Amino acid sequence: MANKKSIVILDGGRRLPRADILHNNKGPGLFTRFTTTQLGGMAVKATLENTEIDPGLIGHVIMGMAAHSHRDSIYGAQGARWRGGLPEDVPALTVARICGSGTEAISLASEMALAGLRHDKKRPFYIAGGCESMQYPFSVYNLRGVKVGNAVQKYGPADPKGLPPGTQLQDALLMCLYDPSAKMSMANTAEELGRRYKISREECDEFGYRSHVNAKAARDAGHFDEEIEPVVVERGGSKETVTVKYDTHILENPSMQGMAKLFPAFEADGVITAGNASAVVDSAAAMVVGLEKDAEKHGLKPLCRIIGYGVAGVDSQIMGIGPVPATRIALKKAGIKGEQVDIVEINEAFAPQSIACMREFKKMGIDLGKVNPMGNAIALGHPLGATGAILTLTCAYALRRRKLQYGVVTMCIGGGQGIAIVLESIH
Repeated sequence: MANKKSIVILDGGRRLPRADILHNNKGPGLFTRFTTTQLGGMAVKATLENTEIDPGLIGHVIMGMAAHSHRDSIYGAQGARWRGGLPEDVPALTVARICGSGTEAISLASEMALAGLRHDKKRPFYIAGGCESMQYPFSVYNLRGVKVGNAVQKYGPADPKGLPPGTQLQDALLMCLYDPSAKMSMANTAEELGRRYKISREECDEFGYRSHVNAKAARDAGHFDEEIEPVVVERGGSKETVTVKYDTHILENPSMQGMAKLFPAFEADGVITAGNASAVVDSAAAMVVGLEKDAEKHGLKPLCRIIGYGVAGVDSQIMGIGPVPATRIALKKAGIKGEQVDIVEINEAFAPQSIACMREFKKMGIDLGKVNPMGNAIALGHPLGATGAILTLTCAYALRRRKLQYGVVTMCIGGGQGIAIVLESIH
């Protein structure tokens, strides 16, 4: 229920389409040329335009970002702030809770408004969201102080012709997906969950198939249209442009037979394949967050209230179970039971991870038919620091469109955490 301390997300938040890091697995992705801050800036700009808020009412920008993938990534939220069109006197904060970064940014904006310690009453609204270009670089290490060409390398670009014999480039994306505390990669933690919960390959393929079918149906029905900001890109160095309107990873004709033909991707007898794991994509999302009383004061339309939030730590070797305790905490904070939840958006990092969480959700009273009704990361992609913000918009707009009341957005987090947020629709 509304009160003086109700936090709302305003109507008008926007996300970008999620574009595969490789287009059709054959060439550079459609968003290859955009840095993380450029993607974030596009989302901020679109949100300001569609929320119809006076930019002078924005007091802070808070954006989630999982990794520094470009030379300007260190500027994170600040880069998204100026690229989005906000003036230099608006401060910006980059949040990094790995896969939960976008959700954490929304929560932090809420908490700043509620605590009041850094809250600007003259500019009472916050841009919150997340951005991630997963075009992570290939990196070479241990060159400083080494003779390269005619000089000792201190800083700056290195001439490849002068690199010592045997020098290797490492894929920063692949390295980020290995957790030294768990002593395994993220995919292996999901395989471990699969073993503990006795989840079969067929169950995982059915789950991946369901994700693609639901996502395609939602896209074709136009359910993503109100949240997506199309992006115009130039292809191949030419002036020819392509307008990216939809998430690019959705299979047009998925089948269980096709899923069954795919080989295990991470373990010889594993259940995870390219068809039942999250797609690697680039994207961003943003929204305006503030106190409901301020929205009313300035004549702005709220989309939903944020009524519960939870974050939890778990065993890093089964990090994918993190949404379970996080959701329990968030529901308790919100004062509602699992039976009251109308939509759950759980990030589909890997099929066995999501299935394990859903078995626990059922024990909470959550109807599993209400989980990921529009598909999720297996079909749509997981742009790490942006995903939580994207799912929040998807859930909030779906609640309003379907005239439902409560939604949960939840993510597992590499290293052993979970995060969840509970939304109450306003319609």
